[in-house]
Amino acid sequence: MDSDGTRDARGTHAHPVPRPATPFEHNGTPPMPTVPPGAPPRPDGSPFLTWLRTPRPEAAPGVWRLGHRPRPEQEPEQTPARQLISGALIAFLVGWLVWSLLWNGYLGSWWVLPLQLLVPDSWRNSDSNVSRAFLWYGYYSLIALAILLVVGRLGRWGEVWRRYGPPAWRPARPVTERPPAPEQDPAEWPHLRQAGAHEAAERLAAEAKAGLMRDVDHARISRAWQGVRSGRHTLAGFTGAVLKDGSGACLHPSGERDLPVRHARHDLLTGQVRLGTTADDPRNPYHYRGAGLGLDPGLLGTSLLAVGPSGSGKTGAVVRPLAESLCLHALAGRASVVVVGAAGAGLGPAEGYDVVVRIGHPDSVYDLDLYGGTTDPDEAAAILAEALVGDLADPHPGSDSRRSTTVLAQLLGPFRAVHDRFPSVPELRGLLDGAPGPLAALRKALTDTGQDGLLRELDARERQMAHPGDVGTVLADRIALLDRPAFAPFFDTSGQSRPFSLKALDHPVRVRIDLPQRGHGDASRILARLVLAQFTAAVTVREDRSLFACLILDDASGAVTPEAVRSIQRLRSAGAGAVLTLRTLDDVPRPLRGPLLGAIGCRMALSGVTPWDGQDFADVWGKEWTETRDVTDRQIIAETPAGKAVHMLRRVITGQAPTARAVTVRQVERERWSASELAHGVPAGHAVLSLTSVRGEHAPPLLVDLRG
Repeated sequence: MDSDGTRDARGTHAHPVPRPATPFEHNGTPPMPTVPPGAPPRPDGSPFLTWLRTPRPEAAPGVWRLGHRPRPEQEPEQTPARQLISGALIAFLVGWLVWSLLWNGYLGSWWVLPLQLLVPDSWRNSDSNVSRAFLWYGYYSLIALAILLVVGRLGRWGEVWRRYGPPAWRPARPVTERPPAPEQDPAEWPHLRQAGAHEAAERLAAEAKAGLMRDVDHARISRAWQGVRSGRHTLAGFTGAVLKDGSGACLHPSGERDLPVRHARHDLLTGQVRLGTTADDPRNPYHYRGAGLGLDPGLLGTSLLAVGPSGSGKTGAVVRPLAESLCLHALAGRASVVVVGAAGAGLGPAEGYDVVVRIGHPDSVYDLDLYGGTTDPDEAAAILAEALVGDLADPHPGSDSRRSTTVLAQLLGPFRAVHDRFPSVPELRGLLDGAPGPLAALRKALTDTGQDGLLRELDARERQMAHPGDVGTVLADRIALLDRPAFAPFFDTSGQSRPFSLKALDHPVRVRIDLPQRGHGDASRILARLVLAQFTAAVTVREDRSLFACLILDDASGAVTPEAVRSIQRLRSAGAGAVLTLRTLDDVPRPLRGPLLGAIGCRMALSGVTPWDGQDFADVWGKEWTETRDVTDRQIIAETPAGKAVHMLRRVITGQAPTARAVTVRQVERERWSASELAHGVPAGHAVLSLTSVRGEHAPPLLVDLRG
């Protein structure tokens, strides 16, 4: 090994074999190398250009468009093999019989009449045997060819050739696409040239051909160009950034241009991530069969619910690819994502996120803002009440937790007026418990500052505490779950920590929140509801709704409340969506299951769901009209020897006994997927998924192989 880290070209032997001298050794010093020793060859950009130029035809919702080849809507009818071969053979025998009858004169000589009428006598009676033979045998060949064409069409010889001939033996060759014209080549950035940014387009095209551009760079610069078209950025600023940094222009604030590792296939040009392959199953529409399944923000904007038992692939096959895709969109400036799950759930490495909040872990760099970054006591009270007792509200869709919100507002407002901050967890617990010390201190501070209006709030709170059934006791019990030694460094409101607020979703940020699980299950459910409430409150008041925001909640058990269902319904119009996973719908109160499935546009039932879960999915997917054929076969008994011979020939050709068939065709309404099929008919590693886009496009329930 040389001093520069490269291996000696002579090998690793101690005494290398002498080699002949090169011309440079006789003539002087060799030329200077063009690349450093050991450096890899410079890429030429062909993989990126191939990806960029691959066609992406318009397709139905959920179809992976990269390189997709559309199929017809209806499945073409295919003749059974035995019937096809028998028909081709019978057609050949019929053609042979007709030719034999003509050639041997059994049908007369009428078939040569056209030759006698159209050809001069001098040609037919020529003295040259060669000329006469050429004339007559040419006519015979023409008649034979006409017979072959007729019987070949009747016997479907072309279909036999395509299915069993040499075209079926050769492997399918990839279609070679012609290089697009310069004005249509996406690698030449024609939309920039049309807008007058020729220098920027030339710089980007050169870096794409040199292999210096990635798919994230292309998506990020395209997003910045959209900002120019919408007026958020200036053309001069965009051009200057591109000329200065090339494909590294308009970087994400983290400075990253890609994720540390990718586990799924992504197409940032269409925004899709591939989750699997639509199974070639008769229950799937024909144009979906065998196509890849891809999800994009246009589908996630209607939210996604995945239900399946542990080990069915919710995290590995659904949550992880979606989180990875949205992190790539965030690097491109298109989205912001918050991923919530248990610590160690496999939601991606910490290096792939900008903010990692590890609640209950002493090494966590970031803290979680308990009040969502708001300064309004009423808003903070509504968010905190949903987190603490949202699951205790009447599960009827019209119920809410307004009483709990009022109780918290009666304490948060006076406390913030005095301390210019909201109370910490121990302070809030003391106020809710009704301890005389904290309430007396708060009353004295309000009296000293002359805030009589807030004193009335505090008086009302003290009167309510004296009544039995006061909701403040329940709130105190719930907040006590967060007042544990493991959470002591967290939820700080004094400004000494680094709290993360979901108000930051105005920017393309990547956030991962690890919930504590071991020994803190109830606290984790409270925090999951807290993040969901803060997310829906933050995204609905954003100004730039072109930035897609998504919350991925791995294991939403206990997080589905009446208020959460109403909030999910509002996400679609706010340019946001949520991805929720459940082990079973039993984790959702029975009155909320229908509203939850109705509020979410994309529904997924994974392998192993229970029959009662399958019944809920079957109800929401509804029924469809299908055509059923009732066939009644009655065997025909031949009486004569000739009839028996005909029946034997028919059995040889069709492989079935001769029957008289009566067919009744009816239109009936049946479930798309029954509860029994969902519980017992979905193979391992598969799922049934229905899709709805934000534009209102629908895809029926599809059987999907998540491993493909």
